[in-house]
Amino acid sequence: MATAVSEDQALLIDAIRKFARNELLEADRRWDKDETSVWEMLPAVAEMGLLSLSLPEEYGGLDCDMRTYAAIIRELAYASPSTAVSVSVHSMVAKVLGMHATDAWKEKFYGELGSHEHFAAFAISEADAGSDVSSAQAVGQKVDGGYRITGSKMWITNGQHARWFLVLCRTNPDIPRSGGLSAMIVDGNEPGIERDKIHGKMGIRGSETVVLHLNDVFVPDENLLGNEGDGMKVCLGALDEGRIGIASQAAGIAEACLDEMVSYANERTQFDRPIGQFQAIQTMVADSSMELEAAKLLIDRAAHLIDQDQKDPKASAMAKLYATESANRIAYRAVQVHGGTGYVNECRVEQLYRDVRVTTIYEGTSEVQRIVIARQLIKED
Repeated sequence: MATAVSEDQALLIDAIRKFARNELLEADRRWDKDETSVWEMLPAVAEMGLLSLSLPEEYGGLDCDMRTYAAIIRELAYASPSTAVSVSVHSMVAKVLGMHATDAWKEKFYGELGSHEHFAAFAISEADAGSDVSSAQAVGQKVDGGYRITGSKMWITNGQHARWFLVLCRTNPDIPRSGGLSAMIVDGNEPGIERDKIHGKMGIRGSETVVLHLNDVFVPDENLLGNEGDGMKVCLGALDEGRIGIASQAAGIAEACLDEMVSYANERTQFDRPIGQFQAIQTMVADSSMELEAAKLLIDRAAHLIDQDQKDPKASAMAKLYATESANRIAYRAVQVHGGTGYVNECRVEQLYRDVRVTTIYEGTSEVQRIVIARQLIKED
């Protein structure tokens, strides 16, 4: 059974709640309309310590436990889903680098990851390697002193301004599938890197998303993560945490939708009384509240297991699957309660409805989560 967060943790979560709702909410609305980037607020985000959540204290980080981290991502997502996913991805890369980067690389750069100039991104997916990342075809050719990477990566969150990219590439073409893949940390300042912004996203428009082209980009030996051939193990090492991050993002969006729904149900009058007095509206509010609480409990349980060094892929997959799918249902109801008002972008639930949709896709689709859950159950049997 998970215990309550400490007083210090509660104070941190409360401070971030206030920061997000006061500083990020209106900015997020602007990013959605203009398709501009969270980058403008990143110095303030870093100042709040939000790029240091996964960094150990000896590197100037907050070294958050997973339950506190999940609560922080939820608070960010309530006000700005784009900031939440940007921080979540950066934090997951920091976690992987803490586990697998060489001492030489960490001595130079690891402590800098808390600053916005050292924004980080995962560069794993490709046009033909999404859920099946083991089919990645970007090539890392061994040369004197390191590697040269050539290939393109797709759907790269934080990619427009990232300094560091965790790249999965094929270092041994003779070994099929995952055995020939290696993971490296690529400096975004190296020559040969091109970033093409992806326009026209349905939602989360403030989150940077690019196609990353690596054209004979040099990577020194010290930037190899683990050993050659360890690429999948390295990249999947933080997958449970990543799923919890997206589940928390979805829960934060759902909570914002529920609050908007309740507020409108109290204010909107039809047939001479607030619509919240009608049973149909009450049913939607009640179902949404119940599903949100269930999602939070699943997230809390999965996070608690990680904090106890009892990683459970099934628990993380369940949290991600249920939180994201229930959040989509809650957003749907929020638009429905608002009626025609909820269908125009002046109403926030219209944006939230679009923002939440991607949560069932990235960091493993709902279909992949069901496979993970089923395989764990079958293996246990």
